[in-house]
Amino acid sequence: MQIVLPKIYKTFLLLATITLVTVLIVSGFAKIRPQHNVIIFITDGLRPSKVNAQETPNLNEIRQQGVNFVNSHSLFPTFTTANASAIATGHYLGDTGDFSNTIHVGFPVNSASNSPVPFLENDAVLGELNQHFDGNYLNEESLLDAARQAGFSTAAVGKIGPVLIQDVTQRTGKPTIIIDDATGSQTGIPLSSEIAELFTKNGIALTSPTRGDNGKPGNSTVSGTKVANIVQQQYFADVTTKVLLPLFKQRQKPFVLIYWSRDPDGTQHNQGDSLNTLIPGINGPTSLASRQNVDRNLGQIRAVLKQLNLEPSTNIFVTADHGFSTISKQSKTSYSTTLNYSDVPKGFLPPGFLGIDIAHGLELPLFDPDKQNAAVDPTQGQLSKNGLIGKEPNKPDVLVAANGGSDLIYLPNTANRKALVKQVVDILLKEDYVSGLFVDDALGSIPGTLPLSAIGLHGKSHLPSPAIAVNFRTFDTGCGNPTACGVEVADSSLQQGQGMHGSFSRADTYNHMAVKGPDFKKAFVDRVPVSNADVAITLAEILNLKIPHQGKLIGRVLHESLLKGARKVSFKSHTLTSQPATNGLKTILKYQTVGSTRYFDVAGFPGRTLGLAK
Repeated sequence: MQIVLPKIYKTFLLLATITLVTVLIVSGFAKIRPQHNVIIFITDGLRPSKVNAQETPNLNEIRQQGVNFVNSHSLFPTFTTANASAIATGHYLGDTGDFSNTIHVGFPVNSASNSPVPFLENDAVLGELNQHFDGNYLNEESLLDAARQAGFSTAAVGKIGPVLIQDVTQRTGKPTIIIDDATGSQTGIPLSSEIAELFTKNGIALTSPTRGDNGKPGNSTVSGTKVANIVQQQYFADVTTKVLLPLFKQRQKPFVLIYWSRDPDGTQHNQGDSLNTLIPGINGPTSLASRQNVDRNLGQIRAVLKQLNLEPSTNIFVTADHGFSTISKQSKTSYSTTLNYSDVPKGFLPPGFLGIDIAHGLELPLFDPDKQNAAVDPTQGQLSKNGLIGKEPNKPDVLVAANGGSDLIYLPNTANRKALVKQVVDILLKEDYVSGLFVDDALGSIPGTLPLSAIGLHGKSHLPSPAIAVNFRTFDTGCGNPTACGVEVADSSLQQGQGMHGSFSRADTYNHMAVKGPDFKKAFVDRVPVSNADVAITLAEILNLKIPHQGKLIGRVLHESLLKGARKVSFKSHTLTSQPATNGLKTILKYQTVGSTRYFDVAGFPGRTLGLAK
């Protein structure tokens, strides 16, 4: 018996068949289409104005041939581990809690001499933070974590601290491969047997070399280093090109690799070209050598990608965690400059000057949290990097975490915090080295200050929130390009004329960013604001990775830079101004927005922050 279907049903079956065939074809293509790879190459502390065809040809070529982000931003405070957390997770610091390189964590950290104010560029310290904060102190999943779980090969290589932060829960050496300054030591992340065997086969030592002379900062009478970090970084470049990339090629799986270059940052910090003088500062020959060093490392990686035929399928996203400035140690108002200390030129600000001045203003004792709470008497020439202020060091009223171009102030005691924060703010408003104050939203509105939420420092973090973020004064030396010759007052043991970052000047927030690869436009200048918080979000998009989020302070996908992305993305500029303090000072914040995403340009008191005219 023959069944005759009405014409409408025949049409329906035909369309269904065509649809099914199309789905199968598309699915087949999806299965055989090669998955692209990603290398995030972080040039720690690189300024955009210092990239050119003559001195840094590889960095320049990526910028010219790929996407040049000319409106780029670091997150404030402009420090390494803070921005490492943003690069890793796509979240602003209010969610990750990594507010600076040195932060108050709320408990004594054994691997930091039981200090509650540890320096985070340390694998053991990061491990203790994880143990204390539910296995992941950032409370957010990273791009590397998502890639690993999706079956990608994953690795992070380079500078200790920010490298481990990229996949901070992975401490076994597999599946994510971690290679940093501590590799081969008792405190480092171990090498798997597979990687150790490949190291030996390729003539690579199982222990990372030290920085050698590059790690010597000098002192107030002896100049710092005159050499770049060549030996250590050559080691990391060899690990990447002789072991990791060939291994990833052999595995025939997509990969995400983070390479964190300590140069130019480490050399710019320690350079000895400008002892106690602001010129040339970080613009001398040693800093130039550090930029050329990182460019050679990048060139070596690019050459091996080409040799292995991985270049066509690999996106190289270059970013810097922050900009950089030359250190100033001068103040006309600080009590600390009236005292005498060894290794501090007469009249210069000493390390820990903020703690000294606050303790003096509050008429309270000062203690050193990094030396078992030992008493500190500045009138006797005694110093401490961080400071506990109060009658009882175990229950301090004020805790100062010194970092460099900005410091963090915590009020650990819950009693009278609102009254105390106003006292501290009054002290800070009298100091000529201060330029802008941001106060915890929970402590109320205080004239002369803006809330932490205005700059993305109030979110879902599990770590203690600072009561005050203090920005220090910045200016330029008049070279004609302010972001290339910025200067900042820095709370640091380094000398005037050496290098630092951390401030809210445009010299520190303006970081180098560029990308080249199969998923991005070619020879494209992106004038839309971008930041380090956008890196993981954008790369997750092109790799089709899903990253769950706890907090809501998230970057955006850089659609305008993608090969098939939007042609135009609109953005706006804004200015936020605090109520004036009794002396007339106002904290002013200039920022840009793309939708609800904020990009912070500069902030501070007009005339005291580079980028904010008086």
